[in-house]
Amino acid sequence: MTAGRGIVHSEMPASDGVQKGLQLWINLASKDKMIKPRYQELESKDISQAEKDGVKVRIIAGEAFGVRSPVYTRTPTMYMDFTMQPGSQLHQPIPKGWNAFVYIIKGEGVFGREAAAPASAHHCLVLGTGDGLSVWNRSGARLRFMLAAGQPLNELVVQQGPFVMNSRAQIQKAMEDYYYGRNGFEKASQWSST
Repeated sequence: MTAGRGIVHSEMPASDGVQKGLQLWINLASKDKMIKPRYQELESKDISQAEKDGVKVRIIAGEAFGVRSPVYTRTPTMYMDFTMQPGSQLHQPIPKGWNAFVYIIKGEGVFGREAAAPASAHHCLVLGTGDGLSVWNRSGARLRFMLAAGQPLNELVVQQGPFVMNSRAQIQKAMEDYYYGRNGFEKASQWSST
Protein backbone atom coordinates (compact mmCIF):
# COMPACT_ATOMS: atom_id res chain seq x y z
CA MET A 1 0.00 0.00 0.00
CA THR A 2 1.14 3.52 -0.76
CA ALA A 3 -0.75 5.53 1.85
CA GLY A 4 -0.34 8.99 0.33
CA ARG A 5 -2.97 11.56 1.33
CA GLY A 6 -6.43 11.09 2.72
CA ILE A 7 -6.20 7.52 3.94
CA VAL A 8 -6.41 5.79 7.29
CA HIS A 9 -5.56 2.11 7.16
CA SER A 10 -5.12 -0.90 9.37
CA GLU A 11 -3.19 -3.98 8.30
CA MET A 12 -4.49 -6.82 10.45
CA PRO A 13 -4.73 -10.60 9.89
CA ALA A 14 -8.12 -11.62 8.54
CA SER A 15 -8.53 -15.04 10.16
CA ASP A 16 -8.81 -16.46 13.66
CA GLY A 17 -6.05 -18.28 15.48
CA VAL A 18 -2.36 -17.62 15.86
CA GLN A 19 -0.96 -15.47 13.07
CA LYS A 20 2.70 -14.84 12.34
CA GLY A 21 3.90 -12.18 10.00
CA LEU A 22 6.30 -9.36 9.37
CA GLN A 23 5.15 -5.98 8.17
CA LEU A 24 7.53 -3.40 6.73
CA TRP A 25 6.70 0.30 6.79
CA ILE A 26 8.54 2.36 4.17
CA ASN A 27 8.58 6.13 4.38
CA LEU A 28 7.60 8.25 1.40
CA ALA A 29 9.78 11.15 0.29
CA SER A 30 8.40 14.54 1.34
CA LYS A 31 7.51 15.31 -2.30
CA ASP A 32 5.30 12.16 -2.37
CA LYS A 33 3.51 12.48 0.99
CA MET A 34 0.33 13.91 -0.53
CA ILE A 35 0.02 11.68 -3.61
CA LYS A 36 -3.11 9.69 -4.37
CA PRO A 37 -3.18 6.43 -2.34
CA ARG A 38 -2.43 3.18 -4.16
CA TYR A 39 -2.96 -0.46 -3.21
CA GLN A 40 -1.39 -3.55 -4.76
CA GLU A 41 -2.87 -6.94 -3.88
CA LEU A 42 -0.26 -9.70 -3.85
CA GLU A 43 -1.45 -13.12 -2.75
CA SER A 44 1.06 -15.67 -1.50
CA LYS A 45 0.75 -17.72 -4.70
CA ASP A 46 1.68 -14.64 -6.78
CA ILE A 47 4.93 -13.81 -4.98
CA SER A 48 7.91 -14.23 -7.33
CA GLN A 49 10.24 -17.08 -6.38
CA ALA A 50 13.68 -18.29 -7.39
CA GLU A 51 15.95 -21.13 -6.31
CA LYS A 52 19.67 -21.67 -6.78
CA ASP A 53 22.28 -23.93 -5.13
CA GLY A 54 20.18 -24.80 -2.05
CA VAL A 55 18.86 -21.25 -1.57
CA LYS A 56 15.19 -20.45 -2.16
CA VAL A 57 13.88 -16.87 -2.13
CA ARG A 58 10.42 -15.35 -2.20
CA ILE A 59 10.83 -11.87 -3.70
CA ILE A 60 8.22 -9.51 -2.26
CA ALA A 61 10.01 -6.41 -3.57
CA GLY A 62 13.20 -6.04 -5.56
CA GLU A 63 15.22 -8.63 -7.46
CA ALA A 64 17.13 -11.82 -6.61
CA PHE A 65 18.73 -14.47 -8.85
CA GLY A 66 17.58 -12.51 -11.92
CA VAL A 67 13.90 -12.64 -10.90
CA ARG A 68 12.03 -9.40 -10.15
CA SER A 69 8.95 -8.88 -8.01
CA PRO A 70 5.87 -7.42 -9.71
CA VAL A 71 5.42 -5.04 -6.75
CA TYR A 72 6.17 -1.37 -7.39
CA THR A 73 7.58 0.61 -4.48
CA ARG A 74 7.76 4.40 -4.87
CA THR A 75 10.76 4.42 -2.53
CA PRO A 76 13.26 1.90 -4.03
CA THR A 77 13.09 -1.17 -1.78
CA MET A 78 14.11 -4.82 -1.45
CA TYR A 79 12.03 -7.18 0.73
CA MET A 80 12.90 -10.88 0.49
CA ASP A 81 12.24 -14.14 2.34
CA PHE A 82 15.23 -16.51 2.05
CA THR A 83 15.41 -20.19 3.03
CA MET A 84 18.87 -21.78 2.93
CA GLN A 85 19.53 -25.51 3.09
CA PRO A 86 22.39 -26.80 5.30
CA GLY A 87 25.77 -26.22 3.65
CA SER A 88 24.52 -23.54 1.25
CA GLN A 89 25.87 -20.03 0.83
CA LEU A 90 24.52 -16.84 -0.69
CA HIS A 91 25.64 -13.46 -1.92
CA GLN A 92 22.71 -11.10 -2.55
CA PRO A 93 23.69 -7.78 -4.14
CA ILE A 94 22.34 -4.63 -2.46
CA PRO A 95 22.70 -1.27 -4.21
CA LYS A 96 25.56 0.83 -2.85
CA GLY A 97 24.46 3.39 -0.26
CA TRP A 98 21.21 1.62 0.72
CA ASN A 99 20.28 0.87 4.32
CA ALA A 100 19.59 -2.81 5.03
CA PHE A 101 18.79 -5.26 7.80
CA VAL A 102 18.18 -8.98 8.26
CA TYR A 103 15.63 -10.56 10.59
CA ILE A 104 16.32 -14.25 11.30
CA ILE A 105 13.09 -16.23 11.45
CA LYS A 106 14.40 -19.76 11.99
CA GLY A 107 17.76 -21.46 12.28
CA GLU A 108 21.29 -20.13 12.51
CA GLY A 109 23.70 -18.65 9.99
CA VAL A 110 26.88 -16.68 9.48
CA PHE A 111 26.19 -13.22 8.07
CA GLY A 112 28.57 -10.68 6.57
CA ARG A 113 32.04 -12.17 6.97
CA GLU A 114 32.87 -15.87 6.76
CA ALA A 115 34.70 -15.67 10.12
CA ALA A 116 31.80 -13.95 11.94
CA ALA A 117 30.02 -15.66 14.81
CA PRO A 118 26.72 -17.32 13.87
CA ALA A 119 23.48 -15.45 14.53
CA SER A 120 20.26 -17.27 15.44
CA ALA A 121 16.48 -16.93 15.21
CA HIS A 122 14.72 -13.79 16.41
CA HIS A 123 17.76 -11.56 16.01
CA CYS A 124 17.86 -8.47 13.81
CA LEU A 125 21.16 -7.61 12.13
CA VAL A 126 21.70 -4.10 10.78
CA LEU A 127 24.06 -4.29 7.81
CA GLY A 128 26.98 -1.98 7.18
CA THR A 129 28.09 -0.54 3.86
CA GLY A 130 29.23 -2.88 1.12
CA ASP A 131 28.11 -4.45 -2.12
CA GLY A 132 25.55 -6.83 -0.64
CA LEU A 133 24.83 -9.55 1.88
CA SER A 134 26.88 -12.74 2.20
CA VAL A 135 25.43 -15.64 4.22
CA TRP A 136 26.65 -19.16 5.05
CA ASN A 137 24.48 -21.90 6.54
CA ARG A 138 26.94 -24.17 8.31
CA SER A 139 24.33 -25.73 10.57
CA GLY A 140 22.51 -29.03 10.08
CA ALA A 141 19.10 -27.32 9.75
CA ARG A 142 17.41 -24.90 7.38
CA LEU A 143 17.99 -21.18 7.87
CA ARG A 144 15.17 -18.74 7.12
CA PHE A 145 15.52 -14.96 7.23
CA MET A 146 14.08 -11.76 5.79
CA LEU A 147 16.23 -9.19 4.03
CA ALA A 148 14.93 -5.63 3.87
CA ALA A 149 16.85 -2.84 2.16
CA GLY A 150 16.01 0.57 0.82
CA GLN A 151 17.35 3.77 -0.59
CA PRO A 152 17.71 6.29 2.24
CA LEU A 153 15.66 9.48 1.94
CA ASN A 154 17.79 11.49 4.39
CA GLU A 155 14.72 13.41 5.60
CA LEU A 156 13.25 13.98 9.03
CA VAL A 157 10.52 11.57 10.14
CA VAL A 158 7.82 12.95 12.45
CA GLN A 159 5.00 10.63 13.55
CA GLN A 160 1.89 11.13 15.64
CA GLY A 161 -0.95 8.62 15.72
CA PRO A 162 -1.43 7.30 12.20
CA PHE A 163 0.28 10.28 10.57
CA VAL A 164 3.89 10.29 9.35
CA MET A 165 5.25 13.52 7.91
CA ASN A 166 8.49 15.55 7.93
CA SER A 167 7.67 18.28 10.46
CA ARG A 168 5.38 19.03 13.40
CA ALA A 169 3.59 21.65 11.28
CA GLN A 170 2.82 19.01 8.61
CA ILE A 171 1.51 16.64 11.29
CA GLN A 172 -0.75 19.39 12.65
CA LYS A 173 -2.04 20.11 9.13
CA ALA A 174 -2.75 16.40 8.47
CA MET A 175 -4.63 16.11 11.78
CA GLU A 176 -6.69 19.22 10.97
CA ASP A 177 -7.45 17.87 7.47
CA TYR A 178 -8.67 14.62 9.01
CA TYR A 179 -10.72 16.36 11.69
CA TYR A 180 -12.34 18.83 9.27
CA GLY A 181 -12.70 16.35 6.37
CA ARG A 182 -10.36 18.07 3.90
CA ASN A 183 -7.60 17.11 1.46
CA GLY A 184 -8.70 13.53 0.82
CA PHE A 185 -10.49 12.99 4.13
CA GLU A 186 -13.85 14.33 2.88
CA LYS A 187 -15.57 10.96 3.45
CA ALA A 188 -13.64 9.95 6.58
CA SER A 189 -16.68 10.19 8.86
CA GLN A 190 -18.30 7.37 6.81
CA TRP A 191 -15.29 5.02 6.90
CA SER A 192 -15.40 1.77 8.85
CA SER A 193 -13.14 -1.21 9.26
CA THR A 194 -14.40 -4.73 8.64
